[in-house]
Amino acid sequence: MYTPEEIMELVIATGQKKIKKTLQAKWILGFLGGALIALGYLGYVRVAAPMIEEWGSLATFIGACVFPIGLILILLGGGELVTGNIMAVSLAWWDKKVTTKELLKNWAVITAANLIGAVAVAYVFGHVLGLTSAEPYLQETILIAQAKISAHPLEAFLSGIGANWFVGMSLWLCYGAKDSMGKIMGVWFPVMTFVAIGFQHSVANMFIIPAAIFEGGATWSQFIANVVPVYLGNVVGGAIFVSLFYYQAYHQKAAEPLAEPEATLHTIIKE
Repeated sequence: MYTPEEIMELVIATGQKKIKKTLQAKWILGFLGGALIALGYLGYVRVAAPMIEEWGSLATFIGACVFPIGLILILLGGGELVTGNIMAVSLAWWDKKVTTKELLKNWAVITAANLIGAVAVAYVFGHVLGLTSAEPYLQETILIAQAKISAHPLEAFLSGIGANWFVGMSLWLCYGAKDSMGKIMGVWFPVMTFVAIGFQHSVANMFIIPAAIFEGGATWSQFIANVVPVYLGNVVGGAIFVSLFYYQAYHQKAAEPLAEPEATLHTIIKE
């Protein structure tokens, strides 16, 4: 692992790179990000639904173990997820490396692309292919969606904070790991935990609630009423509880240029 100070510099550099990507790349990678999170959630439904009646919360835990594959594919294979950008780009913003306009434009484009990707998976694979329209998957899809949209706006907001606190930490650990297995483990456990707890993630909700809508189990007005407070909570969880807190803790120590870890190791070996 890199040190926390080194991780902070890596995240700031990553946030700047996200801003500099072309608009076409942002739309493509944003679509993939939303679709991959949706596929991870679809995996959760397909694994947990048949076991819920007999296994209860244990089935939920097993489903939660499947869900992180979406974020792992995004971070290792390529993709843009707005909740991840909320953490990474805002850290570059706190460090005055990107402007407020660049920050908000990035969030807006990636949010829209994530929405298209997530809804596409809900419709094509969930509804048309039938992966969420047949029992017992239909019942579980609608129950999950109803549990989310029934939350009071304040509850949805607070739940959104918890979700992106975990997602932001998973990115922090991923950027801090020096090998693929370390990155996978760094993503897996925080994401698995927020899903097992039941925190609300805006992009995940962009899949599960539309999936219920396509089966007549929810409405688009309920979707909007849920996603807005959850999204705002995600902003607080990623931009404040991860980026701002760590920036305030480590930016003074990281003021001096950091030696490249490889160069430092090479020097030690040489000596």
